[in-house]
Amino acid sequence: MAAKHRTIITACPHCFNTIRNEYPQLGGNYEVVHHTVFIDKLLNDEKIKLPAGFDQRKLTYHDPCYIGRYNDVYDEPRHVLNVLNSNGVKEMKHHRNKSFCCGGGGGRAWMEEKIGKRVNQTRVNEALETGADVLAAACPFCITMFDDGLKGVEAEDKMKIEDISEIVAQAIE
Repeated sequence: MAAKHRTIITACPHCFNTIRNEYPQLGGNYEVVHHTVFIDKLLNDEKIKLPAGFDQRKLTYHDPCYIGRYNDVYDEPRHVLNVLNSNGVKEMKHHRNKSFCCGGGGGRAWMEEKIGKRVNQTRVNEALETGADVLAAACPFCITMFDDGLKGVEAEDKMKIEDISEIVAQAIE
């Protein structure tokens, strides 16, 4: 029986990349949409309306590896955040195609660095340098890594880590 539904929406950039770019080789031909792109389309098609300037906190955004550098999704997450926040996104030093990995996708969540700095702490420090109150992310691995990174640099009270979908949900409620 042929499947009626051919579109998969995912909140995980790793799943997005795998299903979009590797499944076709195995016969899985699906339209795959990352949730930030889906939310942006809902906004553009006026299927949802978000109160402009709803969120007055200072936001910065981390480009997850597998939606950013591997699949060139940069504008849609920023557009959603800019609709919600009249302050605009405060870009980190390394952003878009120059963004750093959070460390989660490379297995660093399960490893202890013996020398040097922890990559998630380096990235959190870069986010803190923007003066942002919120580090918006679009990947569950990144959120976990950054929560841990904030604890590691003892800055849990200086910044929150939130998925873009959480920020959108707060605006809709």
